[in-house]
Amino acid sequence: MSFRFEYDAANKILLGRFEGLLTEESAATFYGAIRKYGIATDARAGIWDFSSARENVASETIRRVARQEPAMPVNRPCFIIAPDNHLFGLSRMFQISGEHKRPLLQVVRTLDEALRTLGVKSPHFEPLD
Repeated sequence: MSFRFEYDAANKILLGRFEGLLTEESAATFYGAIRKYGIATDARAGIWDFSSARENVASETIRRVARQEPAMPVNRPCFIIAPDNHLFGLSRMFQISGEHKRPLLQVVRTLDEALRTLGVKSPHFEPLD
């Protein structure tokens, strides 16, 4: 498991890219990192890219994480990128299970789709340490 975060300062968008095996432990670690970088950057939107993830997490884990407090403030749009059908389904389960806590969360297939929804045409993401 590995992940990295990038930030577009002009548009105040935090982008987290997850790579590797998605397990209960790696999901919890990534979720904590979203909170850390979300606070540090005061991002107005978040995008969580699972394009390079392989899933090995139980649906009950997805529901449990969805019941936790949101990693980003509730009034900020967030997107999960899940191009794979199975991961898309799990992401939708997360969205539905936690929609009362995350009403602005959307599941999309591509980064372009998320950026289009935000109205961002030319993002400039820089790596965060």
